[in-house]
Amino acid sequence: MIYDVVILGGGPAGLAAAVEAKKDGAENVLILERDRELGGILNQCIHNGFGLHTFKEQLTGPEYAERYIDQVVELGIPYELNTMVLDMEDKGDTKIVHAINEEDGYTAIETKSVILTMGCRERTSGAIGIPGYRPAGVFTAGTAQRFINMEGYMAGKEVVILGSGDIGLIMARRMTLEGAHVQAVCELMPYSNGLVRNIVQCLDDYDIPLKLSHTITFIHGKDRIEGVTVMQVGDDRKPIPGTEEFIPCDTLLLSVGLIPENEISRNAGVDIDGRTSGPVVGELRETSMPGVFACGNVVHVHDLVDFVSEESVLAGKGAAKYIKGELSTETNFDTVNGEGISYVVPQHVSLANMDDALTFYMRVRNVYADSVVNAYINGEKIATKKARKFLPAEMVNFNIKKEVLEKYPNGKIEFIVEPKEAKK
Repeated sequence: MIYDVVILGGGPAGLAAAVEAKKDGAENVLILERDRELGGILNQCIHNGFGLHTFKEQLTGPEYAERYIDQVVELGIPYELNTMVLDMEDKGDTKIVHAINEEDGYTAIETKSVILTMGCRERTSGAIGIPGYRPAGVFTAGTAQRFINMEGYMAGKEVVILGSGDIGLIMARRMTLEGAHVQAVCELMPYSNGLVRNIVQCLDDYDIPLKLSHTITFIHGKDRIEGVTVMQVGDDRKPIPGTEEFIPCDTLLLSVGLIPENEISRNAGVDIDGRTSGPVVGELRETSMPGVFACGNVVHVHDLVDFVSEESVLAGKGAAKYIKGELSTETNFDTVNGEGISYVVPQHVSLANMDDALTFYMRVRNVYADSVVNAYINGEKIATKKARKFLPAEMVNFNIKKEVLEKYPNGKIEFIVEPKEAKK
């Protein structure tokens, strides 16, 4: 069988993309998932706060995943679990996905299109190079979350957390609820890298100190971690001599960033954006390789799963259009991250593939108050995004109507953080 769409990953992005592709006319859709069940990272996220945008109600991670898994089952979309994808080849009109599992052994799956939804992984202690030994008791926050919520193992009792990403903040609360003592959350930057609601609900509500502009400079202990040396950092993010503080602990959790999982993408020859570490994509999430689409955290790291689902619907539509020969390859606009903007997704836009409007996803470089994000085409301002405050931790969703873009034949759409204009 030659499949219409093969989806690499059965997490929230893969599930939403599969459902949309099937609804839009792709007959033979297959999901490949390396874990023992569908749902991805949502299965270990047992806290609520999911689904407010998509389903207009508070859901836990497993409940959110179940909504999409039920749709996959109802639509009769087949899936293979415990299946590791090894490689992907572009053969022009078809792609070959190489995979392996215990039941079938090695398989080469032929498909007309592929959607990449492999998600992201956490940075480890080796990636940030903290001096010291390599004792037991040092975990990424996501690993500790899986141990506690899915495997039933307690990671430790006296805990220090490095990094204030959302997983680290949530695990500060989770460890506390399980009886551990979280001594501090240390953050290198002068601001938190997590959502404001998580700082309030996970740290403030439990009196857990957040040490901004602090980092860990040494891990003590040889067999099991015995403590860490924490130091304050200056504007150059280098430790300030004389600020050393020893904090005893038996567990260190790392929440120091997420990296899109793109080994398969790179090996296949898909163009990668150095700013996002994810594929360069268009408005319907087609990559530089025709017939290969990407969505979710494999493209750029999202802060809400609702936005992952929103983006994955576009990829599902794009794959369905591609196999029906309805996808335009013309590029009308390229996007540019101007002053104050770290990155913009999508990186290019075809008006022919757009519906009534398109959402551009981006992050700012710093904390900006009394500011707006303006969009320009060829030097002319076309739209403005307002907010009380722009934070690096919170993704900016900038919606621009098609009728606005149609006024310009082509060019570059540049997004810039600028001071708010004074009211007259």
